[in-house]
Amino acid sequence: MTAPSPAKGALEPLPPADGPAADGGGPPEGNSPPRVTQEFWTARQRRGHSLHEISYRACFKPQLPEFFIEKYTKPGDLVADPFLGRGTTPLQAHLMDRRAAGSDVNPLCVMLARPRFDPPPLQEAEARLWEILDAGGDVADAAAPEEDLLAFYHPDTLSQLLILRRWFIVREWEAGLDRTDDWLRMVCLNRLSGHSPGFFSVRTMPPNQAVSAESQRRINQRQDQTPGPKDIVDIVMRKSRSLLRTGYPAPQTPAPPMLHTAIADHLFYLADGSVDLVVTSPPFLNIVDYRKDNWLRCWFAGVDVAEVQISGFSSVAEWRGFIRSALREMCRVVRRGGHIAFEVGEVRNGEVLLEEQVLQASEGLPLIPREVLVNQQNFTKTSNLWGVNNNNGGTNTNRVVLFQRRGAGVRVGRGFGGIRLLAGLPRWPRPGFPPGRSLG
Repeated sequence: MTAPSPAKGALEPLPPADGPAADGGGPPEGNSPPRVTQEFWTARQRRGHSLHEISYRACFKPQLPEFFIEKYTKPGDLVADPFLGRGTTPLQAHLMDRRAAGSDVNPLCVMLARPRFDPPPLQEAEARLWEILDAGGDVADAAAPEEDLLAFYHPDTLSQLLILRRWFIVREWEAGLDRTDDWLRMVCLNRLSGHSPGFFSVRTMPPNQAVSAESQRRINQRQDQTPGPKDIVDIVMRKSRSLLRTGYPAPQTPAPPMLHTAIADHLFYLADGSVDLVVTSPPFLNIVDYRKDNWLRCWFAGVDVAEVQISGFSSVAEWRGFIRSALREMCRVVRRGGHIAFEVGEVRNGEVLLEEQVLQASEGLPLIPREVLVNQQNFTKTSNLWGVNNNNGGTNTNRVVLFQRRGAGVRVGRGFGGIRLLAGLPRWPRPGFPPGRSLG
């Protein structure tokens, strides 16, 4: 894949990060980075690889990381995302022959991302699915009341989902899932609920968010609908064929991805100065409630969402402090001269510009703010349906602060800007699972 060429005059080659001015942190006082507004990466939005077509709330299009990967890395370089989400950045990096890494505080994100790097043959997936369902057995689940789940599913469909859920949870604990089970779980997670016949549930909200059972009962009453039986095998295999219609990714080249559950200010799996490019987007300020949106997926995956350390922010200052901690850790892992593309959205109808908060959070860190890119885009029918108008509200604009890691005056292993670069960072326990369970 190649990225669209920027308009003339935009994103010209950067000057070296080394030199006399590179010793301090942040830009000189009063010197803001240039702001460039245009359509950078949405003109070819339907040309992304079909493997990206996994629903997740507030995710960006693959053309965004593609743009920066093409411009600032070469094959074999390491591209990372410490706010993994559905895995768009590392997957796009892998498709472009780069090494890929990513993490998220929610273990659900690794479950959504990992299987798409190494999909199984479709015949093998279908045979395994029949094997699981034919094994059957009486299954009860105390993690969610049956009456709540029956707001979404026909009793026969729910029975099959409970069989699948038990199979995946038991096998992950016993020996870990093979790539076929991993794939099937990922597809099931993405078919749990949605607004079309291609989901296991009765018609509900779009698949990137699950309403509460009480809200679903109200929807059912308002729409005069009752959950009907669904053909789980047909739905899973149709989605599998759709995800792979562009083809299978190259077999784990140049290296398998590093995907982990971790907090953004403690990237234990990345060595000092090992990353060439970070393309990421943090949780926005009071916009998305990832716990509520993903409660149904977490239930199916066996994740205790109450124990997942998902960040929430009551003020702009609190969000800015969170971003500063994440940027500190990115400074540790990004090589000198490497880049960070930090995407944020517009909130409160433009009253709060999060890119300005990101720039404030970077002050004193060994980062050079190079540009602020504001991507203009035209929205789909779905976006307008939910009240998102072009470039004036919600999280409807891509705003990217582009940083370059300073190249001189920073000695690895020493403190800088109040940061201490630690060696041999400990492994981070997997949140959402019982104590003692660590990442493999």
